[in-house]
Amino acid sequence: MNFHLQLLQRAEQGKPLRVGLIGAGKFGSMYLAQVPRTPGVHLAAIADLSPANAHAALARVHWEPERAQAASIDEALRSGTTHVGDDWQVLVAHPGIDIVIECTGNPIAAVDHCLGAFGHGKHVINVTVEADAFCGPLLAHRARQAGVVYSLAYGDQPGLACELVDWARTCGFPIVAAGRGHKWLPQFRESTPDTVWDHWGVTAEQARIGGMNPKMFNAFLDGSKPAIESTAIANATGLLAPDEGLSFAPASVEHIPTVMRLRADGGVLSKKGVVDVVSSLKTDGSSVGYDIRKGVWVCVEAPNEYIRRCFKEYQVFTDPNGQCMVQYKKWHLIGLELGISVASVGLRGEPTGVARHFNADVVATAKRDLKPGELLDGEGGYTVFGKISSARESLRRGCLPLGLAHHLKLRRPVAKDQSLTWDDIEIDRNLSAFKLRQEMESLFAQSAA
Repeated sequence: MNFHLQLLQRAEQGKPLRVGLIGAGKFGSMYLAQVPRTPGVHLAAIADLSPANAHAALARVHWEPERAQAASIDEALRSGTTHVGDDWQVLVAHPGIDIVIECTGNPIAAVDHCLGAFGHGKHVINVTVEADAFCGPLLAHRARQAGVVYSLAYGDQPGLACELVDWARTCGFPIVAAGRGHKWLPQFRESTPDTVWDHWGVTAEQARIGGMNPKMFNAFLDGSKPAIESTAIANATGLLAPDEGLSFAPASVEHIPTVMRLRADGGVLSKKGVVDVVSSLKTDGSSVGYDIRKGVWVCVEAPNEYIRRCFKEYQVFTDPNGQCMVQYKKWHLIGLELGISVASVGLRGEPTGVARHFNADVVATAKRDLKPGELLDGEGGYTVFGKISSARESLRRGCLPLGLAHHLKLRRPVAKDQSLTWDDIEIDRNLSAFKLRQEMESLFAQSAA
């Protein structure tokens, strides 16, 4: 990729990529841990609702205190240090910032941050994939109109899966399915922030020390985040949502090609060219073995006998017929890898994944029986979880996207496991995220159908 060489040249020329970060939580902290050792990149500004928490995050990742004491962004740019403040609008408006990293994890706020950055001619790397899942195609459309780059985050599983899909297509392989791994049992669907650490594999104290947000991590456990990220992958690559939702089929890496094929051939798929998720646990709770819980994969097939022989000669993982094979990345390192997106966007003007289609959607679904007057609390909370749906079906039924299911009051009861619709909730129609979603539904309605 030669990114490192180009960044070294930027550093030698005194022309670093100038970056602003909005949100210094877990993902942001992981990037902060890496950026001081990245040549040719100057993290000039951090905006966080709590500057004190941001400074605490910097201390946690071993920044020297003097690196983040600039009184303004101007001073930070002059001195090569970092300004920490609470005003994201000042950050996105500053002419010295080239790239904005949206890292809040709040999909409603993320929409405002992205639009604000576009309005000031800034490229955006959107870590908050929850926002991309409910209006990513429209955000990408707005970025193109503004002449800037909008990108998913490398290091997060959607960005890595997009890379594998691009690899497969560039090599000429037909794609059967692509997606990510997950630790999954059906009962996890009911998990709340109170129970997440019981299932995740760390203690509450370990989570506290690591700055791990229970609601955010519960969004992974209850299936919401896999649906969100699979939707982002589908809309970025053109792959489709599976007709019956994500299978969470148990499979070791070696058995992905056997499981991710058509039902007629002994697999779990009703059609080819879809996104899906494989589980690291068997239905009895035991491990599948060499799993891909923290990674991504793409399953491709050989279009002729010669390529099937190549699969056999090079001893890759295939199905019993030698027809389908898996390429994979075992781990994703989240914010520790975000520098790839910064380099790709800043040096090449290329996103590491961007929504180009509206193929899939994440529908808010009742986690338990819900009563009128209750407030929805979004992904990973106590009231709803996310299920993947085709965009066509979501629009036909008027479903409520999970990314907007925050602080909304219910107008009528909703039974457990039932998908919520616009008619079920009260919403401020002047909310920018709502307006953007409505614009997207209108703009992409024909293609979704």
